[in-house]
Amino acid sequence: MNNFNILTLQYKTELLENVIPFWLTHSQDSEFGGYFTCLDRQGNVFDTDKFIWLQGRQIWLFSMLYNKVEKRQEWLDCAIQGAEFLKRYGHDGNFNWYFSLTREGKPLVEPYNIFSYTFAAMAFGQLSLATGNQEYADIAKRTFDIILSRRNNPKGRWNKAYPGTRPLKGFSLPMILSNLTLEIEHLLDKEIVEQTMEECIHEVMEVFLRPELGGIIVENVNQDGSLSDSFSGRLVNPGHGIEAMWFIMDLGVRLNRPELIRKATETTLKTLEYGWDKEYGGIFYFMDRKGVPLQELEWDQKLWWVHVETLISLLKGYQLTGSEKSLQWFKKVHDYTWSHFKDPEYSEWWGYLNRRGEVLLDLKGGKWKGCFHVPRGLYQCWKILEAIDAK
Repeated sequence: MNNFNILTLQYKTELLENVIPFWLTHSQDSEFGGYFTCLDRQGNVFDTDKFIWLQGRQIWLFSMLYNKVEKRQEWLDCAIQGAEFLKRYGHDGNFNWYFSLTREGKPLVEPYNIFSYTFAAMAFGQLSLATGNQEYADIAKRTFDIILSRRNNPKGRWNKAYPGTRPLKGFSLPMILSNLTLEIEHLLDKEIVEQTMEECIHEVMEVFLRPELGGIIVENVNQDGSLSDSFSGRLVNPGHGIEAMWFIMDLGVRLNRPELIRKATETTLKTLEYGWDKEYGGIFYFMDRKGVPLQELEWDQKLWWVHVETLISLLKGYQLTGSEKSLQWFKKVHDYTWSHFKDPEYSEWWGYLNRRGEVLLDLKGGKWKGCFHVPRGLYQCWKILEAIDAK
């Protein structure tokens, strides 16, 4: 496991020779623009609806590769055509980003989902770096401003919850802002960046991270920060908590706070030990902090993004703190992930396994899985391993 040179090559090769060619070849809509994400095992399109957050994620991914790996024109062209489709059809004219569109770009679902906004901001922010296009930068900045204005009510008028009875706040938005703020820091005022970073660190590490629960993170708390004994209040998503920890590690590096990095590394390990399926291996999708039955029927599935994000957090923890326990867990999660999610016959990775680790859906993309977690994870692990090997 300590031959980091071999591991570096493994992650790099998988990204550049398997996963990225799959999306370049199969996902681009040459007629209407944007990307197909509903792709079967071989890459055939099985549904043409376009989901805004997956459009944004793919624009970001190819822009990031162009900016950080190599100035390949096909990568930039892929990002630009997706961005032009998103710019034209993805919002209501005031940068309220829809959830989904028809293939041609007609709105299907209203802008209820704040993550359509976050990934649009990420997309146009990264693409503005690649192109120098001020319009793209302005779209990212305006969208970020709307996100901040909606922090206390992310779903806006589309919120189904009756007001006032059980007002909960969720982990997802401060978590994603921890990453988004660094992603578009080049477009934001210094004061906004510093204020948002501090707020995110406080929310993630002091509100949703619960020492009284053994140091795990809950998905929802009451408005005053107390625990809620309800389905939503008991919900734990180990993958979410672990993914957030590498965002926090990045903030720790940015702010030169080694104690924050150490705490994020420790939280990664605690959450992983809590969420690991000791009978079949892999990480549970959802758990209940009291161990009572969940309302999420898919609670025991093993999902691609949970495992890929865990690999990143473990490697970063080892790189930044020298934690041998992180390295040991990385080997365990690496072995499980590569042996279960990688399709040995066709390109890209499976996303959904049952509890026993058997393929549940043999799609490569759908409504929720697109060109994001697998390639981003492969890139992150490649670069971290490369740095460890060089050191």
